[in-house]
Amino acid sequence: MRNFYLRIVSTHTTYTVEEAKRRMERYCVYQERCHKEVNQKLRDMRMIPEAIDIVIHHLLQHDFLNESRFSQAFARGKFRTKKWGKKRIIQELKFRNISQYNIKLALKEITDPEYFNTFHSLAEKRFASLTSEKDLQKKRKKLADYLLYRGWESHLVYEKIKELIG
Repeated sequence: MRNFYLRIVSTHTTYTVEEAKRRMERYCVYQERCHKEVNQKLRDMRMIPEAIDIVIHHLLQHDFLNESRFSQAFARGKFRTKKWGKKRIIQELKFRNISQYNIKLALKEITDPEYFNTFHSLAEKRFASLTSEKDLQKKRKKLADYLLYRGWESHLVYEKIKELIG
């Protein structure tokens, strides 16, 4: 009986700089992206550092990549859909290497009345869902953990808990 060996062939696709530019244009048009995401995508495509610089320069030059626009869209989206507080938004933007200037710009997208209304409705909704918890201390902790994880300021959280539970 013969022994059969499997030969594993690398199936990595290679891209020219022009192909990478077009691919990254589509990637950036689909959704706002930050430099870190684009850079990672290009590295995943096995592009060399010089080619990555060329592609990123092209994207910046033709306004496919714009960190101010990204940070503003990110802050609006995470606040409105995921109900994140400012602390969580700032943390996530810093993780993506967004400048302090763009972080401040992004936070201006959230108005104070909208921010506080969202916080209060989120806290009250979560509190109402904790009806099965009879121990008040556990109820306080669950509510605080929920709101703090989502990046709401601790002074707001503890004031709201005092208001709702006492």
